Amino acid sequence: MPVRRPLPILLSVLACLLALVAVPASAASSLTVAQAIAGQSGTGTVLGYIVGEPTATSTVRFGDFTGDTALAIADSRTESSTARMLYVQLTSSYRSAFGLLSNPSLIGRQLTVTGTLTAYFSHPGLKSPSAMSLGTTPTPAPTPSGSTDAYYATAAGKSGASLKAALHTIISTGVTKLSYDAVWDALKVTDQDPANSSNVILVYSGLSRAKSLNGGDTGDWNREHVWAKSHGDFGTAAGPGTDLHHLRPEDVTVNALRDNKDFDTGGSAVSGAAGNYTDADSWEPRNAVKGDVARMIFYMAVRYEGDDGWPDLEVDDSVTNGTDPYLGRLSKLLTWNAQDPPDTFEKNRNQVIYASYQHNRNPFIDHPEWVSAIFGS
Repeated sequence: MPVRRPLPILLSVLACLLALVAVPASAASSLTVAQAIAGQSGTGTVLGYIVGEPTATSTVRFGDFTGDTALAIADSRTESSTARMLYVQLTSSYRSAFGLLSNPSLIGRQLTVTGTLTAYFSHPGLKSPSAMSLGTTPTPAPTPSGSTDAYYATAAGKSGASLKAALHTIISTGVTKLSYDAVWDALKVTDQDPANSSNVILVYSGLSRAKSLNGGDTGDWNREHVWAKSHGDFGTAAGPGTDLHHLRPEDVTVNALRDNKDFDTGGSAVSGAAGNYTDADSWEPRNAVKGDVARMIFYMAVRYEGDDGWPDLEVDDSVTNGTDPYLGRLSKLLTWNAQDPPDTFEKNRNQVIYASYQHNRNPFIDHPEWVSAIFGS
């Protein structure tokens, strides 16, 4: 005869079996980053990947971290758009273990965090964390330089004209063009002073000036075209006239003194911009941005090749180019690129333009060695 087991015993066995296969409560109740961004209220537990250190509403550092007080997490460990990131506040009890200045190797690690879903840096966020833990299987993200390998895949192994052509295609594809008015607000993010979020850094003078002082009056800052817009007569229309990769904040008076001059060494000291020199036909920027200027010029010469309705911009070794679509002096720009490699400010600016505005990169910031590979001969 079959053995009949009491119903309570069967239910007990079934409960044990279910316990063995049940999804852990923490995993079942966790929100994705996208869900946390969409539902900014109450307390929640969020599961995501650590991708960087937020420093402003639309600015995240992906390397060279400056503090231990905040994290940016995303649903993808290679996310670069701040719109798809959740900013996480790190209170004092979590900073030593989770802050990126102290623990840069946490980039790419999976994080589970519980706290209040509310704005942080005027951005979707999570504050006042009550629990925080790393995933059991660390998955390191690519380094900032390595993360661009896929972006530049079609340029691999090339040099000279073939490298220039490949990079032109890469940085001209899928680009968002800004209006000239939109450049004002963008520069307040791309050139924000790391030490004062209310200010921008002026490219030639190096001064920190209030973001609110943008305009055309003495004491204001305005939009400097590092590749002077008269060199090719492209004006301020969307395209080369509004390309953030060569537009920088500068004092109105200093900007007027630079005018449309080519770049070279020598001349008289520039009043109000220590370390800069100028004469009748050239401008020498301060040492800290000589390489920045060079890489902006080389970017423009690759980005605008005359095949999209704009002039074919080229770098030559002259300082008497007038309104021709040329800018020099090539020999000095090559030297400046080598002498002043990309720093943290320049790298972060490149990433912000890519992630939040134009969605293209300056390849010579990611790979300064490509300057000589294209222009060195």
